[in-house]
Amino acid sequence: MTQKFDVVVIGAGPGGYVAAIKAAQLGLKTACIEKYTDAEGKLALGGTCLNVGCIPSKALLDSSWKYKEAKESFNVHGISTGDVQMDVGTMVGRKAGIVKNLTSGVATLFKANGVTSIQGHGKLLAGKKVEVTKADGTTEVIEAENVILASGSRPIDIPPAPVDQNVIVDSTGALEFQSVPKRLGVIGAGVIGLELGSVWARLGAEVTVLEALDTFLMAADTAVSKEAQKTLTKQGLDIKLGARVTGSKVNGNEVEVTYTNAEGEQKITFDKLIVAVGRRPVTTDLLAADSGVNIDERGYIYVDDYCATSVPGVYAIGDVVRGLMLAHKASEEGIMVVERIKGHKAQMNYDLIPSVIYTHPEIAWVGKTEQALKAEGVEVNVGTFPFAASGRAMAANDTGGFVKVIADAKTDRVLGVHVI
Repeated sequence: MTQKFDVVVIGAGPGGYVAAIKAAQLGLKTACIEKYTDAEGKLALGGTCLNVGCIPSKALLDSSWKYKEAKESFNVHGISTGDVQMDVGTMVGRKAGIVKNLTSGVATLFKANGVTSIQGHGKLLAGKKVEVTKADGTTEVIEAENVILASGSRPIDIPPAPVDQNVIVDSTGALEFQSVPKRLGVIGAGVIGLELGSVWARLGAEVTVLEALDTFLMAADTAVSKEAQKTLTKQGLDIKLGARVTGSKVNGNEVEVTYTNAEGEQKITFDKLIVAVGRRPVTTDLLAADSGVNIDERGYIYVDDYCATSVPGVYAIGDVVRGLMLAHKASEEGIMVVERIKGHKAQMNYDLIPSVIYTHPEIAWVGKTEQALKAEGVEVNVGTFPFAASGRAMAANDTGGFVKVIADAKTDRVLGVHVI
């Protein structure tokens, strides 16, 4: 007999699992389909964020920063540490333990809230039916009044640097290094590239970041991006802007990378190369040809302002729709969709979604940048406060950076807040 649900969610990442739990809490019979498994072959909920993204990277960032502080600045506080050493295996093992705790926590939340967890690959068919393909190849079809597509994203591959997860790795592979590479290359100076580059630079790697764009952190406020570039360079990241990678050649345990810049063709050799040029939506084999859901030329699902697709009762949230690929954005979209399914008048305000880069100093912003507002012709007042003038920052021996607040010159409405 075919199982029937009020809500079926495909994908158990921050968008999907939050939507599923919220739906169950609001009294809807809910199922969540997820195919991802851990190293032991067991179902691992939480999506990219919990398993191979936000959480594991933060664990490594925290461990590596503690190592750097112990090695370089504890003496300022009167703490003598002697010869500080890092056991990379222990650091990576700690990261894995955190991931396991959190993914099992999602499973516990599913059980506590009455969400039916289904392991397998979900595919939307016509008529709001969902086909689930199990690991052994068997299939079943379930029916739903409402379907939420939350299949997430995956790293973008580039032909000049094909990932082998050995010498050339993506963001997932970069979380699993068992030793510190002497020479580390990073393609892409975005959030992922800077965070992962920072981890291994703190542990002693010579890190070179190759960024095709001529502008560093284009999405950030200009004042913030300039300060970030200066600070990260001091920390050992050699950031090369306008450097477009054109090829790579693996020779044993190293890789020679070819790139072009204003001076012409250049070559550089690394022991490891991280490809971090962004992510693309996972919509391949998500939709049957007659599902009725439309996708654009880049694989994103078309939705309206309320995350509704072209099929009534079918929604899409998170990385499979246009916009910033942020876990907290996906979660908020999931909650909004479920609230609307229940008849509530919920909506998103994307101006209030913050962006964060967990380097050191951490970088965060919400709202618009000063350069964007000026381009729109908006008159603004700008207030800036440096952490060098903060007693708390002095006490922590961490006085770099500033807070910048941008307000409408006529109304004093806050239009943007930027912190580094």
